[in-house]
Amino acid sequence: MRALGIDLLSPQFIADPYPFYDRLRAARPILFDPEWNLWFFSAYEDIVSLLRDRRLGRDLDEAPKPDPQTPFGWLHANSLMEKEPPDHTRLRGLVNKAFTPARVEALRPLIEQAAHRLLDEVVERGEMDLLADFAEPLPVLVIADLLGVPQEARSRLRPWSNRIVAMYELSPSAEDARHANRAVSEFAAFLRGLAAERKLRPQDDLISALVAAEEQGSRLSEDELIATCILLLNAGHEATVNAITNGMLALFQHPDSYAQLRRSPEWIKTAVEEMLRYDTPLQLFRRWVREDVEYKGFFLKRGTQVALLYGAGNRDGARFPDPHGFDITRSDNPHLTFGLGIHYCVGAPLARLEMQVAVQALLERLPRLRLADDALLVYRPTYVIRGLKALPVRF
Repeated sequence: MRALGIDLLSPQFIADPYPFYDRLRAARPILFDPEWNLWFFSAYEDIVSLLRDRRLGRDLDEAPKPDPQTPFGWLHANSLMEKEPPDHTRLRGLVNKAFTPARVEALRPLIEQAAHRLLDEVVERGEMDLLADFAEPLPVLVIADLLGVPQEARSRLRPWSNRIVAMYELSPSAEDARHANRAVSEFAAFLRGLAAERKLRPQDDLISALVAAEEQGSRLSEDELIATCILLLNAGHEATVNAITNGMLALFQHPDSYAQLRRSPEWIKTAVEEMLRYDTPLQLFRRWVREDVEYKGFFLKRGTQVALLYGAGNRDGARFPDPHGFDITRSDNPHLTFGLGIHYCVGAPLARLEMQVAVQALLERLPRLRLADDALLVYRPTYVIRGLKALPVRF
């Protein structure tokens, strides 16, 4: 994309990719970039079409894959996210049996208690890092309770997750791979022990439910069970941390909307959807072309890869009126943040619930909550997973 003046790894792009997306959509909404060896799609209509096109998918027999002898390669080979039917259908059915809407909604009191407990710890200080003190620990507490992770092991979850998700960036380094392999190895060993305990003594947690889940006579293998739990940790809290932080920053930067939500908290559900659209924590999703596709005059050859720019699609003026505006009452808001089709995020209901509870708790408990005057907003040096390094606030 350098011909268009777009460097996906530059600090300027990472800090604010949205003007670059506008330029890309206007000039080349469908673009093959030889530097990345990827087809980039930045228009909402195209992204939706390709997400629903079963000629594309996450897996391809001849596609290069992580070495299955490494821990991360083992995780990749057993992950629900990387599977296509029929394996994906079987695994998704088993996970859905354990990850039901009723089980998610039953977590509401737990999430509310966790949110208020975290705020109890900071309310007298008058200031905090909203990321480190609230948005980061809250989803970790929730997913740990959901999975049934003992209290003494919970401090390890976030570091494990951070190291693993680094491998989904556009160009992970050898050091990233070393850290990810170690994290997968440690986390998998921990979960194998926990799963063995749950087989003998089931509890009311997701690991026990996954151990017991059965679909047409099929159960998760031990490797599939462990890989699924790791995926739920990564997807179940990594994006939510950044969605809460990015969303609260959007509120701070749009004081009229912030005041409106304070006056009318009944808008919380549409406000959360607008937060997810306005600054999505997952900017890009890759898929393999599984059979030759001719799309709008472009030939996508089997074995090539497409990059669907969720962040660009969510700000496409052809689909969203005033796409760069932040409107907490936006009712027609079919954003792309959780994907579409068979790979639609299984944890979307939990992420929505966590965000609603988190924002409500902040507004109720901290009526003077505001961005710190001296706040220096710096984004993590990653593109696919978009998030701040810190969000200093005062109240």
